[in-house]
Amino acid sequence: MAEQNQNNQASNGAQSDQPQVQFSMQRIYVKDISFESPKAPEVFQTQWNPQVNLDLNTRHNKLQEGIYEVVLSLSATVTNGENDTTFIAEVQQAGIFAINGLDEAGLRHTLGAFCPNILFPYAREAIDNLVLRGSFPPLMLSPVNFDALHAQAEERRAAEAAGESQPAN
Repeated sequence: MAEQNQNNQASNGAQSDQPQVQFSMQRIYVKDISFESPKAPEVFQTQWNPQVNLDLNTRHNKLQEGIYEVVLSLSATVTNGENDTTFIAEVQQAGIFAINGLDEAGLRHTLGAFCPNILFPYAREAIDNLVLRGSFPPLMLSPVNFDALHAQAEERRAAEAAGESQPAN
């Protein structure tokens, strides 16, 4: 029994040597929001055949040690027919996150996938609200796989790093 307690204490000591991962959401807010309907009111008198183009970007910056701002930018451009812009709805949904105890790869994944995953429902609701206020049908955006997007970005990053490290002939 004493031997088991010593083993437990030894394993607890090994775990305490590793930094403890800490994550908390400090604040979620709208950083920028806009809606344009350049063809209103004429657009309301035409046949509705929408084509949706969605642009999505993320960025982050370090505010102080262990504190990061993550910004998810969504821009929905809807056309009705040939390049006839019906409306543009844009939102920059941001959050402040406290993150400690992660290695560099884990931190990149958290900032590039996990945090945007938290922000997306807020951005999606803001876009939908803007569109409804513009008197257009709801714009329900599909969920986004930020883990897959982050993995693609990491592959590009690794390929660029490999390309830069190879000497030119």
